[in-house]
Parts: sequence; structure tokens; C-alpha cells
Amino acid sequence: MTPEKLVRAAEEFIDSGAFFAQLATMVSYATESARPEGRLALEAYLDEVLTPALTHLGCAVTRHENPSPAAGPFLVGRRIEDPALPTVLCYGHADVVEGMAGQWSEDRDPWTLTADGDRWYGRGAADNKGQHLVNLAALRLLLAEQGALGFNLTFLFDPGEEIGSPGLAEFAAAHRELLRADVFLGSDGPRLDETTPTLFLGARGGVQLLLDADLRPGAHHSGNRGGVLRNPATTLAGAIATLVDGHGRILVPELLPPPVGPEVRAALAGVEVEADPYWGEPSLTPAERLYAWNTLEVLALSAGDADRPVGAIPGRARAILQLRHVVGTDAENAAAAVAAHLAAHGYPMIDVSTRGAYPASRTPLDDPWVRWARPVLDRAAGRPVAVLPNIGGGLPNAVFTDVLGLSTLWLPHSYPGCRQHATDEHLPMAVAREGLVLTVGLLHALGNPTQDHPLPVTASYP
Repeated sequence: MTPEKLVRAAEEFIDSGAFFAQLATMVSYATESARPEGRLALEAYLDEVLTPALTHLGCAVTRHENPSPAAGPFLVGRRIEDPALPTVLCYGHADVVEGMAGQWSEDRDPWTLTADGDRWYGRGAADNKGQHLVNLAALRLLLAEQGALGFNLTFLFDPGEEIGSPGLAEFAAAHRELLRADVFLGSDGPRLDETTPTLFLGARGGVQLLLDADLRPGAHHSGNRGGVLRNPATTLAGAIATLVDGHGRILVPELLPPPVGPEVRAALAGVEVEADPYWGEPSLTPAERLYAWNTLEVLALSAGDADRPVGAIPGRARAILQLRHVVGTDAENAAAAVAAHLAAHGYPMIDVSTRGAYPASRTPLDDPWVRWARPVLDRAAGRPVAVLPNIGGGLPNAVFTDVLGLSTLWLPHSYPGCRQHATDEHLPMAVAREGLVLTVGLLHALGNPTQDHPLPVTASYP
């Protein structure tokens, strides 16, 4: 059980305004990884915020050049209390998406944390500065209470998660010893809903596909040539309809995952997800569609000029589609499967190419670390915690499962309505408060194993 004094300290850290003040400083750094000026802010954030925070935890802090020129350096903090103790690898990302200044409600500045009731508004408040602040604060509170963690700590900060974590897999592969650990703990993405504490074990992958019907240079008069000239927009619309129907059901067998397994189905049996009842695979529950199945989404369509249409048949039409997929999907061959399917349905004139991809991954539901963490979190929350096989979105989880071979525990401190990646991003105070209590409970249990609830045995921790 988490000591009552530690729980009170966690709640007081939120209630006193100390958390808000520290988050306000973090939000003030415009660490937009997609913008050149954001790279300078990222460097300052690493130097002026994260390095002192890790040093205060007794970590030796090092910066490492990114193998990719697309993003800045990685920051690693390590605190080794005893080589015989288990090691936890924590992860957070220092970057944010574009601030979208001037578009927020109530004239809010994205780089100024603003309280509105129990909602704290600002870019990065939920994704990811508020979340890694929860974890840093939990570690500080544990040290203040015990004088030691009771485990070894490695904390890795990613400078480019919002642009696909360029260089992260290569960095991890080249620094396996630096990042060696017994278990991974990260906080990103949303919990199931605002009031349900959640543990998830991985992420869906994604493949972005470009469908290009480039039939001829320029447009042609629709009266003079209509009926004898193939329309690329009509062609593309018909082609997409053979891939995914008007109710969101995938029609290409090669783009589907294996059937939902009994363990995943059991884990999702009590999970409620708000959904359109007539959208997606009808044989699945909404939770299974979101967390255990694939979707093929049309992200963009382009032909002619919808704002200023003219009576002409366009020469070219394009669409961007995205396959969100779970573990077990043959995602590497998605473009080839779509191209073959379209050719077989009379659309060989459409070129199909991959614009980007990232893998799906998950830690098994019966993993020893999952079985260890679940009752700890249930006790800390005072109610059952939702355990999801993965979230619907994407994260670099495969770096930790596939490259480093770790069991991954993701404890999110946000919720689906937080408006991340949009204007009015916010973090509810109640979510941060409960998140901090959950995290100190989990870390306290990690550093204070009992005979009744021992830690799992791993290769590096006998």
C-alpha cells in the first residue's frame, strides 16, 4: 500500500498550485519540433528545464546527438542506486505540435498556461509536458519521503515525437547498454475517459497512402468532352469505394488484422466507447473497433477547386488514405495490396505509394509486469483500472518492445477530450491529481516489493 503521507503529499502538490506553476514554466517554451525556431526553444527547454529537473533527482545527465538531422538531441538522465536493483526506463517527449496562436478560444495564448475552472489551457499542457511533469514530480516526492527510490532510474526525453520520433530507433539500437532496463514506464496519449484511470500496453501503427489519378495535363471543357473523357475525380471516388465502404468497413482482406483474440476480447469486454452505431465493422464492439481492429481513413481529397469550380473535367485527382492497424497486420505490403486490389477492380490507372509508416506494437496482456502493475494501480486508484491492449493512436512503443525488448507500461495523464494537436489543448486538474497519486503508488511499489507482491524476475534483475 502507498503510505498515506505520500498520497497526501501528491495531492497537496497539485492543490497548492506548485504543479501549475511548474507547468506554466514548461508551457512557456514554444518547443514546436516542426518549425526551425522551435528547435531553438527545444534546446533551451532541455538545458533550462529538464536538465535541472533530472539533476535534482540525482541523475547524471547526458545529451546525445540525434542520428537524424530532422530532430534535435536526446536527453538521458540516469540514477544508479545499486546495480542489483531493478531499473525502470521512463520516457517523455519534449516537443509539441504547432501552437496555432491567434486561433484559441477566449484569446488564449498557447504559450501561457491559463486556468479556467479546473481546466488548464496551454500548448503541451496535456501532450506531453503535463504528463512528464507528473512523472518527474512523483519521483521527487518519492525521494523526499524515502531518501532513495529503491530502484535505478533512466529517463529518456525524445525531441521529436510529434514529427515521428526521427532517429529514436537508431539511437536506442546504438545505446542498448545506456537504456538497459527491466521495465518501461511512459505517459502519453489519453486514458479511456476523463474519470477512468487507464493502463495501456502499446499503440496501433499507421501507413499513409497516396492514391494519384494523374490522367492528363490540364482540365478540359465538361460540355465538349463530358461523356468521352475519363474523369479522374469520379474514378478516384469509385476506387476508394472498393477499398472502404460508406460505413467505414474495410473491403480489402489484406488490410485486415487477424481475428480478435480471446484475451484481448476479454480485456475490452467492459470498456465503453462512444461511437456511431452504424460505423465500422458491425461484428465488433466499439471498443474492439478502436483498440483491436484496423481502420482505413480518407484524410484528404483533392481535385479541381471546390471554392471556385469551373465547368471543366480536371486532369488529376489525389487522395491521402491512412491505415491504422494493430499487431499482426501485414502493413509492409499495404501499398502493394491496395494497388493489386484497384487493378483487379478496373482501376489500374491509379498510382499507389506509401507516404510514411510506423509499426504497431504491444506488450502481451499476460506479461508478468502487467500482472504486477494492475493490482498496484487498482489499490492506488481505489477502483479497477482499465487495461487496454493498446491505444488507437500511434506512439514509438515498438522502439521499447522490439528494439530494447522491454515490457511497456503506459500510464496516461490526459483524456480524449483534451484537444491535443488542436486549439484549446488543456489538462484537467483532477486528471493530473489522480495521475500523480497513481504514479507515486506504482513507483513506491516498485521500490518496496513485498513477499506477497514481489517484482517479476527479468534478465538483468535476478
